Amino acid sequence: MAASDKAVPAGEQASSYWKAGVDIADAKAPAGPIEKKWQTRQFEAKLVNPANRRKLTVLIVGTGLAGGAAAATLGEAGYNVHTFCYQDSPRRAHSIAAQGGINAAKNYRNDNDSVYRLFYDTVKGGDYRARETNVYRLAEVSAKIIDQCVAQGVPFAREYGGLLDNRSFGGVQVQRTFYARGQTGQQLLIGAYQALERQVEAGTVHMHTRHEMVELIIVDGRARGIVTRNMVTGAVEPWLGDAVVLATGGYGNVFFLSTNAVGCNNTAAWRAHRKGAYFGNPCYTQIHPTCIPVHGETQSKLTLMSESLRNDGRIWVPKKAEDCAKDPRQIPEEDRDYYLERIYPAFGNLVPRDIASRQAKNMCDEGRGVGPAVAEKGPDGQIRHVRRGVYLDFAEVIGRLGKATVASRYGNLFDMYAQITGENPYETPMRIYPAVHYTMGGLWVDYDLMSSIPGLYVTGEANFSDHGANRLGASALMQGLSDGYFVLPNTVNDYLAAGPFSKIGPDTPAVAEAVDAAKGRIAKLLTIQGQRSVDSIHKELGQIMWEYCGMERTEQGLITAIGKIRALREEFWSNVKVTGKNDDFNQALERAGRLADFIDLGELMCVDALHRRESCGGHFRAESQTEDGEALRHDDEFCYVAAWEFGGDGGQPILHKEPLRYESIELKQRSYK
Repeated sequence: MAASDKAVPAGEQASSYWKAGVDIADAKAPAGPIEKKWQTRQFEAKLVNPANRRKLTVLIVGTGLAGGAAAATLGEAGYNVHTFCYQDSPRRAHSIAAQGGINAAKNYRNDNDSVYRLFYDTVKGGDYRARETNVYRLAEVSAKIIDQCVAQGVPFAREYGGLLDNRSFGGVQVQRTFYARGQTGQQLLIGAYQALERQVEAGTVHMHTRHEMVELIIVDGRARGIVTRNMVTGAVEPWLGDAVVLATGGYGNVFFLSTNAVGCNNTAAWRAHRKGAYFGNPCYTQIHPTCIPVHGETQSKLTLMSESLRNDGRIWVPKKAEDCAKDPRQIPEEDRDYYLERIYPAFGNLVPRDIASRQAKNMCDEGRGVGPAVAEKGPDGQIRHVRRGVYLDFAEVIGRLGKATVASRYGNLFDMYAQITGENPYETPMRIYPAVHYTMGGLWVDYDLMSSIPGLYVTGEANFSDHGANRLGASALMQGLSDGYFVLPNTVNDYLAAGPFSKIGPDTPAVAEAVDAAKGRIAKLLTIQGQRSVDSIHKELGQIMWEYCGMERTEQGLITAIGKIRALREEFWSNVKVTGKNDDFNQALERAGRLADFIDLGELMCVDALHRRESCGGHFRAESQTEDGEALRHDDEFCYVAAWEFGGDGGQPILHKEPLRYESIELKQRSYK
């Protein structure tokens, strides 16, 4: 079938889960050639003179790369900034876990890289479901990020002559990824943190740690503040300003087990969604192929092995199922199937993440998975014992370059693997398997990064804008720093130029209403006093999501999942047990509030996946695939961003569509063979 062939029409049962909205437009992107749009927008945007900036207050929720960079930059510009994070320090933001590198179109390797090629690779890697204008700007700004970080002292790896080194990531055929061994996210976060602390010392940024956003405040149709819960004292209080920025990361923990930190959540974004912010493409979830496999039911998270390892590691499984229990070192070369190199000779082990993940699943489904047999429940609820893993082997590169060279590139990653598994990856191949990682969906934003609520901006992984249906490796750090250092500070001026807005205080009706709503929700959670722990319900939600809305989705499976999630919501609100009280440090209460929002989000993810009757990137509908099992898009029906409006408690979500127009890149079926 061709990409333009019609998809199978959805049944009446499927289409009854949502209401039709109206088409929306990316209104802020200026006209003209794509390479001039960002310069044009910067010039056309209104400015705020330095004296007036001191009169304006910006609230930033989240202090990872996107939030920390934005706060530091806006503070340096002279705005009055308040930052909020639930950790005890911004240095604990989950950005620290992005290990492998950051992309930039600098062409240091003279391998024909360019801004346009980075733009093209990103749009293609996202399976032509990203907005062209935002992606081109991301590629254009990328080179500045590296210069900024070098000036901050980020210790990027260097070649013998002193120039910055590069390596490759999936979905590309050039080397454009800058890295600091396997600690790139940590080093970049320290750089942003230093810039942020400088502004804290200068008095332009006021930092509030251990504060979790639990409600958004809207006054006269504008985002004017947030309500937070002090996680140490339980105090619930409003914070008011002229604009609000959400930089709160992704929602992978809706699956319970993911590579995210246990505390990562979607509450800030979901509170905004309930107040009118559209949610874009929630079903687009990235399954990362290079994770340590699940080893039991007691895990609270999964561990990512950086995609950078696929530069030198070779992925394989035994050709014969009877060899899967053998020591891999005893399996001769002729009995190994280097399946990515076989199926995708042009890209080999560096195919995009969604493709590598699906092929690993296919190998295991064929009975050629490796590692210990792990018990898991099938769709029928019965326990089955399966091997979930493939080998990532470094024997060839160690033999060619030596152990010392491999250790200099990946030493901390190898050490981490050895500590977790008890196996030495210098001697025995790593075992890896796909796991939930990044989420490409998020709150819908326009070209200026403003949501559908005036004054509410969304940056980094919390928005939907730059990756389409699949994110290429090393692009998360690129987007976070692009949004924080260069994009938001140049677009928020246009909105703030109309401020300061009308004075509001705690007694303003909309403010008091938001505070009362937050307090009422907390009180309700504490008074249920049922029989089930928060984690037991969260695990059940995760099992539903992984089984029916994970690596492969079907229409009937998604309908089943929606029914199960609705039943689980009733179970949660009638039978959850939250111990302790509000006016104290209470992690059970924190998790309960986040889980309530995850349950609602999980249902919307399944509805979004149900409505999109095509396969694209990380969204794989079994009903829509090519003859050789690749994702099959239907551009005549689904070439748009799905922007969902909250339909009220118990109501149907409303589907608005932003048509995607490809003027600089030809829309065609993706191939990495």
